[in-house]
Amino acid sequence: MSVAVVLFTSDLRLYDQPALGAALRGADEVVPLFVQDRGVAGAGFDAPNRRAFLADCLASLDAGLRERGGRLVVRTGEVVDEVCRVVAGCGAQQVHVAAGVSGYAAHREERLRAALAGVRCALHVHDAVVTAVPPGRVTPAGKDHFAVFTPFLRKWEAAGVRDTGKAPRAVRVPDTVGSEPLPSRAAVAGTSPALARGGEHEARARLRGWLADGVEAYGEGQDDLSGDATSRLSPYLHFGCLSAAEAVRRARAEEGPGADAFVRQLAWREFHYQVLAARPAASWTDYRPRGDRWRADEREITAWREGRTGYPVVDAAMRQLRHEGWMHNRGRLLTASFLAKTLYVDWRVGARHFLDLLVDGDIANNQLNWQWVAGTGTDTRPNRLLNPLAQARRFDPSGDYVRRWVPELAGLAGAAVHQPWTAPG
Repeated sequence: MSVAVVLFTSDLRLYDQPALGAALRGADEVVPLFVQDRGVAGAGFDAPNRRAFLADCLASLDAGLRERGGRLVVRTGEVVDEVCRVVAGCGAQQVHVAAGVSGYAAHREERLRAALAGVRCALHVHDAVVTAVPPGRVTPAGKDHFAVFTPFLRKWEAAGVRDTGKAPRAVRVPDTVGSEPLPSRAAVAGTSPALARGGEHEARARLRGWLADGVEAYGEGQDDLSGDATSRLSPYLHFGCLSAAEAVRRARAEEGPGADAFVRQLAWREFHYQVLAARPAASWTDYRPRGDRWRADEREITAWREGRTGYPVVDAAMRQLRHEGWMHNRGRLLTASFLAKTLYVDWRVGARHFLDLLVDGDIANNQLNWQWVAGTGTDTRPNRLLNPLAQARRFDPSGDYVRRWVPELAGLAGAAVHQPWTAPG
């Protein structure tokens, strides 16, 4: 009886799951394994919002497996050690895992490969599981990655997206492999009050609803703060509850300017992934150092974090982040610009705060978007500044977004809410 292990990481789904599909084709029994990695907590990335969302994702994955005769095996510890314990316990000949893009993921893969070689167990790493196109496939001549989005987009679109697969009909798991209890969302303290529900079932329902009712108007409404016309699929893509390849394919099938704009945003996600895969140090160091001498006024930083800067649109976005564990993309850009360009605070301070709260807190997209705003990233326009008042008038012209999140200004009508200091006393 042959046995394979599937190590789930950022691919917590059954639909279009290449690693699981390969394991099922190559073995009689499969151990679907998730390791609660102590290294993630030790590095400070185990934020409450993501931990609670992860619990939902694992519960959904386990439920899907049980519908197919299987179950999810959960362990806690150092990933390589726990994988090797499971391999030894069930006599597995293969381990399957999705390729990652971070330096942490690359190092984990190296250690896992070395450890498994010592027990004659093969490691199979699968590309295009967390991305629609493998990062290394889209490169310019003579270089290992694109530093400019537009040429990347052209080549990414020309590369094509692999065929997507269905969920397996059956998953047979060895009875001898034990599991810890699934983590519970209810056991996580300090989460945002309106944190979204996680898991593959929720992800697929949101994708269906978005393609049916939202994507058509996305091209013209994606930056409308009060309209909230975005897909809100980023947390599900981050945890891999939703396949990026499937999202691209299904959006393209819808056609039209809204679908095109949505696919373009998915391509931005992949652009940052290929940059980080080639330059892992960009997670915390400047991609293009500018010699900035950042300020560090703790009172200003605290006011920014708490949504008390006095600029209503900035404060509204920061309060949305704290309440939902999510923020509108336009809000992310303008709040980041305010901190890094207006207050001239090191972008890493803002990136760390975002990672503390964002349920979709993603090293590639969070850090590299922050660098784009700060002028130290791939962008060649380091002096770009997003004026908060101009941004407010353009993207919240009615003032409804501000009135929702800054209720103390609810009495100010229309665009007057953006400049409360001009209101009659």
